[in-house]
Amino acid sequence: MRTTLSIDDDVLLAVKERARREKRTAGEILSDLARQALTNQNPQPAASQEDAFHGFEPLPHRGGAVSNALIDRLRDEEAV
Repeated sequence: MRTTLSIDDDVLLAVKERARREKRTAGEILSDLARQALTNQNPQPAASQEDAFHGFEPLPHRGGAVSNALIDRLRDEEAV
């Protein structure tokens, strides 16, 4: 079903990025997230105010530093 919604810019960017990574549409991602939230599936612990950034909890540390060389390599791979 098509509809028009006002979505915060940071939320839309996060949804589009997830859709790109999962090779799905933004609508599919939003529908899944809304369905999970409304049915309380996969409840996530609330981020504390100091941990949250624009409403998003930071990802856990995966080890290793992010260097400019790594960023440049990833940009080249993604043609950004």
